[in-house]
Amino acid sequence: MKLAISSTGDTLESAVDPRFGRAAQFVLYDTETDTFTVHDNQRNLNAAQGAGIQSAQTVVDLHADWLLSGHCGPKAFRVLATAGVKVGVGAEGTVAETIERFKRGEFRETDGADVEGHWS
Repeated sequence: MKLAISSTGDTLESAVDPRFGRAAQFVLYDTETDTFTVHDNQRNLNAAQGAGIQSAQTVVDLHADWLLSGHCGPKAFRVLATAGVKVGVGAEGTVAETIERFKRGEFRETDGADVEGHWS
């Protein structure tokens, strides 16, 4: 299973970025191989609009099964849900801590956005 985690940096010790659409990076972690890759999200970090939708498409293009982030807005949620990507919100701490929480079953699939659009 592949987990996309919004991150402030490019290591497992980086902090989770609570802002999905404007996250600096996405860490794509493979639970089957315990490996990860890092994907830059700089083009959306300062986007005037559409950051959530574009970030969601990035996660879909990475073939992630889950997105784990602090928050997810309505437009991004729709893109992810339509593509079959499960969304878990409330991630905090480091990327590694978030992965461990996921493995312990602490994340539940959310059924909608947890913030309004253009939340920052």
